[in-house]
Amino acid sequence: MKRKAIIFGIKGLSLSTRESILLKNEKPWGIILFSRNIKNLKQTQKLVGKIRKITNDEKYPILIDEEGGRVSRIKNIINHKFYTQDYFGKLYKKNKKTFRTEYTKYILEVCNILKKIGANINTAPVLDVRQKKGNQIIGDRSYSENPKEVSNIGNFLLTLYEKNKIGTVIKHIPGHGSATNDSHHKLSVIKESKVKLINKNFLPFKLCHSKFAMTAHLVYSAYDTLNNATQSKIIIKQVIRKHIGFKGILISDDISMKALKLGLVENAIMALNAGCNLILHCNGNIGEMKKLIKIIPTIDKFTQKKTSQFYKFLG
Repeated sequence: MKRKAIIFGIKGLSLSTRESILLKNEKPWGIILFSRNIKNLKQTQKLVGKIRKITNDEKYPILIDEEGGRVSRIKNIINHKFYTQDYFGKLYKKNKKTFRTEYTKYILEVCNILKKIGANINTAPVLDVRQKKGNQIIGDRSYSENPKEVSNIGNFLLTLYEKNKIGTVIKHIPGHGSATNDSHHKLSVIKESKVKLINKNFLPFKLCHSKFAMTAHLVYSAYDTLNNATQSKIIIKQVIRKHIGFKGILISDDISMKALKLGLVENAIMALNAGCNLILHCNGNIGEMKKLIKIIPTIDKFTQKKTSQFYKFLG
């Protein structure tokens, strides 16, 4: 399986000629969809169908960033603005029976739409533990301030997605809840002790299992004072792979986010060298995409194996 180790976002509601050529000739690992790509069900089905036709792959990875609440990419198809992860976290505390009923209904509704449009991986759940001093970039995207509750609710979602044959991406590994800045705009340095990180931030990722995980653009100074997790060999090897025990495909968060200080090419190379298996580039800028695709290697044997396992999972 010859694929480039990168996932791209595309610009609009249909593929441009240059995007089509890049897909056909360069073969990125997958495509991720955002609100700008989704007008209605029929249009999205046509877009995804075109992507799969060009790649000649009916199981080609089509990702979507559908958390619910303020991070809903299918809002033009269905309104899930009310259904934040915080909403379900509060419901879990209040009445577990009602929680199970409502969350099951919500998850199955999302899975049904994703299947209709042809998306086979959702970048959910958010397993970040909300913290009082944390930046609101996470906020209601988190289930709870309690890591065990985050783990329990996260596993509830993961089980239902697996039954519905849709891949999941746990994020933002190893934990974004302590960040004081929005990493879209600025880097945060997490100064908490190893003990606190292990017992709180890292715990949900250790207790929840998924085929994919997305990194956090954060510095955890107790482990690595220089590099953020996406670009840290120490964090990826010692924390994500060894302590947490994540065995799947590790995807960087978007490398065009301003928390990463270098240029796109340097950011991508550093992330791959640190141990990320795939690079994520979301903004749909074709000039940037063409620049990146030239330097991105084909996926390694580990990622080939895990991709094949994912295809088998899809059936």
